This record gives sequence, C-alpha cells and structure tokens, in this order.
Amino acid sequence: MKNFVQPGNYVTVTAPAGGLSSGEGVLVGHLFGVAATTAAEGAEVEIATNGVYDLAKDDTAAFTAGAPAYWDDANKVVTATAADNLRIGTALVAAATAATVGRILITGHAI
Repeated sequence: MKNFVQPGNYVTVTAPAGGLSSGEGVLVGHLFGVAATTAAEGAEVEIATNGVYDLAKDDTAAFTAGAPAYWDDANKVVTATAADNLRIGTALVAAATAATVGRILITGHAI
C-alpha cells in the first residue's frame, strides 16, 4: 500500500541528554526502545521497539515470569514497581531482588 512507511521494528529518535550506549533502554514520550548503537546527545539513533532484551534492572524488587515490567526513567532501569513508571513489556523469566538484569519482552509502547 502506498502509505506504508516501515515495519516499525526499528525507528529513529533523537538521543536524550547524556546520550545513549548501545543496548541501553530509552523512553521518548510513550515510546520505549533499546538503542541499536551508541549515540551522543542530540544525535539521531535507531532504537529497537520490540523483541526480548536483557535490561538493567532495579535491584530493590524481584520479577516473576510473566509479570509486567516498567521503566524507571530517572534511574534508567526496568522495575516491577508501577508507581510513577510506564509499562514497557513483560518479564520473561524470574529475577531475584538482587539481580541487576531482567529479561524483558518489550512492546515499544510505554503505558
């Protein structure tokens, strides 16, 4: 169809203050993705908007498999805490409280 632009698995956004490292999660409004490359602040960068990723995790809360995963944008970590955070996907495997990484199925939507 002539109005189709792209599948949307990767989209281009502007890197936020402080820039991004490859593999780092980023929230742009209500769009969440994982940086495909390292980018300086203000530079264009492609982010993956769906898939399964190992993301930096809040080490004060545990995940159970299938639990909602939220993005703590202030600390740049995935968390099980809904308050003041946006849902970015679902935990695929359990993660202990002390774990620093969570395996998350992201959806691209932050709600």
